[in-house]
Amino acid sequence: MRFIAILFILFIAVEASGSTLSLQQNQQEDFNSIEVDTTVMSLEEFLGFVKRHHPIAKQAELLIEEGQASLLKARGGFDPKIEVDYRRKDFKDTEYYDELSGVFKIPTWYGVEFKAGAERNEGTFLDPSLTVPDDGLFSAGVKVNIGQGMWINERMATLRKARLFEQQTLAERDLAANEILFEAAEAYFEWWRATQEVKVFDRILQAAKLRERGIIYSAKVGDKAAIDTVEANVATLDRLLGLEQARIDQIKSRLKLSNFLWLNGVPVELQPTVIPQEELNQSIDIVLGLMGRSLDEFNVENHPKIVALNLKLDQLDVERQLKANKLLPKITLEYNFLTPEWNQINTINQNNNKAALTFAYPIFTRKERGELRLTKLKIADARFGLQSESLVLINKITALFAELEAYKTQLAVVSDLAQGTERLLQGENRKFELGDSSLFLINSREVKFIEAQLKLLSIQKKLFDAKAALFRSLVIMPENL
Repeated sequence: MRFIAILFILFIAVEASGSTLSLQQNQQEDFNSIEVDTTVMSLEEFLGFVKRHHPIAKQAELLIEEGQASLLKARGGFDPKIEVDYRRKDFKDTEYYDELSGVFKIPTWYGVEFKAGAERNEGTFLDPSLTVPDDGLFSAGVKVNIGQGMWINERMATLRKARLFEQQTLAERDLAANEILFEAAEAYFEWWRATQEVKVFDRILQAAKLRERGIIYSAKVGDKAAIDTVEANVATLDRLLGLEQARIDQIKSRLKLSNFLWLNGVPVELQPTVIPQEELNQSIDIVLGLMGRSLDEFNVENHPKIVALNLKLDQLDVERQLKANKLLPKITLEYNFLTPEWNQINTINQNNNKAALTFAYPIFTRKERGELRLTKLKIADARFGLQSESLVLINKITALFAELEAYKTQLAVVSDLAQGTERLLQGENRKFELGDSSLFLINSREVKFIEAQLKLLSIQKKLFDAKAALFRSLVIMPENL
């Protein structure tokens, strides 16, 4: 239900003339805030929305269809074919020739092609070799490549490469989808940080306003010097300035996040009433699929990028085999049984046949040797790239695991630091209430408290970014989104 509510809020059209909130406040109530109903959009809901509706995520799915279409096209090279050839010539009321022939071909894997055909020819000036019985002549036979094209040919190579390409598109789809989820996650973390900063400055601003009000009252009754009201007002204005800057950052981060929100091909804008979830530490590993992941379990050979590169290398190897095969001579043997009666099997015998043998071979084979050498160079280049990419991935993922541990340690230290500055501020406030402290010390404690809180948010954001980077480097596709 919460996800449905988020979708509803995303489509709310805010009218400029009728949606402004009027605040009627007097000097005694200027520090009170207005409560606004908000809807929480969790990281899991957001990434799930991006995965289902973002154009790039849908574009990644097209890679699968591209691979399937390429495989279908390659399989077409082995489709049976029907060929019909009809020729006729009439001149000065004389039928020179009337030739009709048809053949049905079934190509197979290893350079073998089965054929069945029929022909009927007649005419005054018909070529004697084309003379056939009145009812036509039927044939059935086979055509075999016993040199070039026997173990591998264009059809076979295209189909094998298409199968490899289909597997490659699966890896490339995961890479493309993972990339957009990574970018979306980073935008969400920035939105979360900006929202938390607004809360920090808003909390401090309310405390500063309340303190300023008390000092003004104390100055009126003579318990405080008038100059203290000026110092209190300066502190309030400084906190207000910090809050406004934090709100600007929040607006910018919200608009950046909106870049990832699409529905039915239409971009939607995130409304100000939608806020990120408060606590991310407990859920981020589950959402990003990092729970239970360790460096010891990482196998670079199973990485989608390495898988894709290996599949490209396999396609180049198929190309190399084809180029090497073209160094062989072209030797084609064809044999057909002939019969005037297609429905009488006993009329087929070896005495009635048509055979052919063709041979072709370039003397220097410079073109073929050049193409083979170029293919081998491409393979060598691809292997060097594969080795380099494997090492880069291993080192990058190792560094990310180390970075995560470092940020966890920093987070523990900064958390203690933030708690310490908060206790100091609370203690100083208590002493100020008892008259044992000064406004200057209060402001100093507040500055330290703000710095610690912002540092804490910064370290948390860096930790989240490191986890997102690990999610990206491992190319994880969470099934729960």
